[in-house]
Amino acid sequence: MIGQSILFSALFAGLVATMVTVAIEKWGGLAGGILGTVPSTIVPAAAGMYMVGGEAALIESMAIIPLGMLVNGIFLTVWIILPSYISQRANPLLITTFSALLIWVISAILMLKVAGMALENDLSPGNLGIIGLIMLVFLSIVINWRATETPKGKYPVSLFVLVCRGLAAAIAIGLAVWLSGQGQPLIAGIAAVFPAIFLTSMVALWMAQGPTVPRGAAGPMMLGGASVAVYAIVSIWSLPQYGVLFGSAIAWIIAVVGWSIPTFIVLRKRNSSIDLIP
Repeated sequence: MIGQSILFSALFAGLVATMVTVAIEKWGGLAGGILGTVPSTIVPAAAGMYMVGGEAALIESMAIIPLGMLVNGIFLTVWIILPSYISQRANPLLITTFSALLIWVISAILMLKVAGMALENDLSPGNLGIIGLIMLVFLSIVINWRATETPKGKYPVSLFVLVCRGLAAAIAIGLAVWLSGQGQPLIAGIAAVFPAIFLTSMVALWMAQGPTVPRGAAGPMMLGGASVAVYAIVSIWSLPQYGVLFGSAIAWIIAVVGWSIPTFIVLRKRNSSIDLIP
């Protein structure tokens, strides 16, 4: 069962990792950023954790997902802010990538400690998830408050890069399911949202298009990524209540209809103001 869960998760992760790059290239950073953050790899990850680790593992793993997405938001913030300060230095892509990953690791360790202490002090997993979601939304609104350009890409991303993205995402999700089965639900939750897709999106788009396209996609990715946190919070209730198939469908519909679609509409309306500036 563990092997099947890992394989299923890997296939989903690889598919989404490819689709998000193509979406950003075709429709621009706004649409691509939102479409690329619709709950996807989290669906088989949550299902695998539930089947392998049971309800208790699912609840703890999903409770930390919103905090994990907050860490990803901090990761994306580095991609938005840092490049403009190091554009004249050698290898700005390498510096940005290393800096973003280092900050992600530090932030993830901090979030693990905070989540562990909160749960030990009788904060419910559901409330922990809601607090994480509120913090993520606040950061996302701050980053997206000012309308910025979200251009389409001009050059195709190579097949090799797309394959690498799929493999990176597959490894992250597979590891998360395995950790859940090993009795490490909090670490599994953080591993499930390791920014494999975000990282490979940023690197691949920078290499193919330059820094403007990935910077334009990062803000919408962050705000759209809150749908993953919404999915995680709902799945704490829906999977044990309705089973893997229907529970996953309920959580996905609520996350997309309640968050992804409204977010796209709001950002599209806001960013259209750029086109009105003479």
